[in-house]
Amino acid sequence: MALTITNSISTQEKLVRARGASAKLAVFSTDEKNARLLAIADAIETQAQTILAANREDVESSGLEGAMRDRLLLTPDRIKDMAQGVREVAALDDPIGETLAEWTRPNGLRIRKLRVPLGVVGIIYESRPNVTVDTAVLALKTGNAIVLRGGKEAAHSNQRLVEILSAVPGVPEGAIELLDSSTRQSVQELIKARGLVDVIIPRGGAGLIAFVTENSSVPVIETGAGNCHIFVDESADLEMADRIVINAKTQRPSVCNSAEKLLVHERIAPEYVPRIVQKLIEAGVEVRGDGKSRSLAAGLGAGLKIEPAAEQDWYEEYLRLCMAVRVVANVDEAIAHINCYSTKHSDSIVTRDEANARKFLRGVDSAAVYWNASTRFTDGAEFGFGAEMGISTQKLHCRGPFALAELTSSKYEIVGTGQVR
Repeated sequence: MALTITNSISTQEKLVRARGASAKLAVFSTDEKNARLLAIADAIETQAQTILAANREDVESSGLEGAMRDRLLLTPDRIKDMAQGVREVAALDDPIGETLAEWTRPNGLRIRKLRVPLGVVGIIYESRPNVTVDTAVLALKTGNAIVLRGGKEAAHSNQRLVEILSAVPGVPEGAIELLDSSTRQSVQELIKARGLVDVIIPRGGAGLIAFVTENSSVPVIETGAGNCHIFVDESADLEMADRIVINAKTQRPSVCNSAEKLLVHERIAPEYVPRIVQKLIEAGVEVRGDGKSRSLAAGLGAGLKIEPAAEQDWYEEYLRLCMAVRVVANVDEAIAHINCYSTKHSDSIVTRDEANARKFLRGVDSAAVYWNASTRFTDGAEFGFGAEMGISTQKLHCRGPFALAELTSSKYEIVGTGQVR
């Protein structure tokens, strides 16, 4: 099925419609929002074949390969997961109207601080059509209008999804707007729309995020690239370490919470480096390493060679089956390495030593820090949020997977009995 993508409505008109819709959404009851979300989930499943047809057109014309193709691709199972994610969001508590604090002043004024919607949320993202649904339903649940600017490689998929979501009875016109992805002009207009848009969320590669944060006049919640690390300490259970490393690297290497770097304590490196390098290579992973790790793995034989890691490797987010290995002296050196090279996303220690684990958890300056677990759990659904807008690696206004609570602001309601100052 070929879709004709039309952009007859200007970006400015769409932003104005979104602002109008945000006022209507802000006063929706929880029941009203949940009813629309459940209808959206049903509609996605009912229209699965038309979504897959639109996605096939994107995949076939994109020319993408490897990790980027995987991000773009939709399958029947992924569409089922998409619909299930919508239902999970509907089942979550509604944060809007939640009382954050309440008190009475000596003069009798009663003050209440409560959660309210942000208003209009703009999101700029690349080749992941599931983001279209995840972010739209989170916005709807929190009474926000959303303006989506997806990548041109997913244009047909995104248009079909937005058509389906917007057609659900009771969703206000303008609540879910999709901007033209064929030109960069729509990005420029969105990030300069101060007064119409309340916050911008860039979700994608480092270049996209840097451009938006450096050029937007609208406040930005920055989602970061994922140069994630695993440190195998000297007291680690090596079988556990194997499971965690292999899972974090190979389960889905194209996503930001997959592990890219492996640090190994020097006392166990002679045993562990050859062992894990062999397992990684047998799993299809290209392995790079520092001088020590390459020396320790030198005797593995043909086809099990570690390539030398350059300085740039320690900074790079591979997003593919590639991992760099370094031998470190202790937990302090591991922490220093991570804080120097990481993108402050997700990092993990594998150890039986609680003191070292606590030092690592406190010392690593990342949004999510793990002890004896894979970095692949840094995800809104895995954290129990139903879905996520992204993973924030900044410290304001939120950090880590952000979903419903982070899509709110607050205001004060003050009730008096005639007080004057």
